[in-house]
Amino acid sequence: MTSAGKTVHDLKETDRIAQLLADAARDTILPFFRKSGLASDNKLAGGFDPVTEADRAAERAMRDILARECPDDAILGEEYGTSSGTSGLTWVLDPIDGTRGFISGTPTWGVLIACSDENGPFYGLIDQPYIGERFTGTGGVAQMTGPQGSASLRTLAPRDLSQAIVFTTFPEVGTEDDGAAFRAVAGQARLARYGMDCYAYALLAAGQIDLVIEAGLAPYDIQAPVALITAAGGMVTDWQGGPAHNGGRALAAANHQIHAEALAILKEALS
Repeated sequence: MTSAGKTVHDLKETDRIAQLLADAARDTILPFFRKSGLASDNKLAGGFDPVTEADRAAERAMRDILARECPDDAILGEEYGTSSGTSGLTWVLDPIDGTRGFISGTPTWGVLIACSDENGPFYGLIDQPYIGERFTGTGGVAQMTGPQGSASLRTLAPRDLSQAIVFTTFPEVGTEDDGAAFRAVAGQARLARYGMDCYAYALLAAGQIDLVIEAGLAPYDIQAPVALITAAGGMVTDWQGGPAHNGGRALAAANHQIHAEALAILKEALS
């Protein structure tokens, strides 16, 4: 449906389907978590990028629902690639973002679900099945549900970088240049933390931290965080200030002011 040349999405229906997907992924994954003897395969030559049967089974479960509920939509998933569609919508799935953490027993991995059109993601969901927290964002509204009930989400108000908390997943970040640029920002922040995978983006949307800076991302790593954080009042760009939803480098910020401060440092470090 279009209005004045702009696509108008049925956000209620999108959320209904996304909740079905997240419920199915949660039910599929949890029996594997902290299970003795869980095997993992390495997808990365010259490094370690694990995948488990939990990853694969969860994506299959979500794809089965999409085939039934919206067969005309395309799918981009980490484990099973791209399935074409005719509706103009694409569901972007990462069944377990943070498989390294998953096989280590840490509760910082999550299920990522986004729905995108030609302009990028307009709906994002991050689910942490073990903790029971779910974060959703679309249409300028972001909220979470969890053990303590439901709450609206809003990113932090502006504060100086010297007071900020900045996260990334891997200490090495990406290339050597990427790592040096991250450290240039982190060195001016109050606190830097590592290893949180997608949960860091959820914390940013929830108003707990100021910045997440990463590199080497795939589209399925970042599209759900982009939509969630934008709906909560923050912003996500690449390290040049352009769109980040196609992957690569990402700078997620609680507000425009701290984004501008961090972006200037990243650009200078890479120049």
